[in-house]
Amino acid sequence: MTPKHPDITVTLTGHDGNAFVVLGRCSQAAREAGLSECEITAFMAEAMAGDYDHLLQTVMRWFEVE
Repeated sequence: MTPKHPDITVTLTGHDGNAFVVLGRCSQAAREAGLSECEITAFMAEAMAGDYDHLLQTVMRWFEVE
């Protein structure tokens, strides 16, 4: 499955897996790639709408993860 923004890569391996850290890395990568605040807010809302597994699934639907 191709993510919504395959040109934005978020590195999660080798880093703290805390949900807040994951959200921070994703929002930082999105801002650096030029996504609008509206789109970043939509990602954050979707990512936080469930448990930790839902968060990771949302990250993989939106961004390229390594």
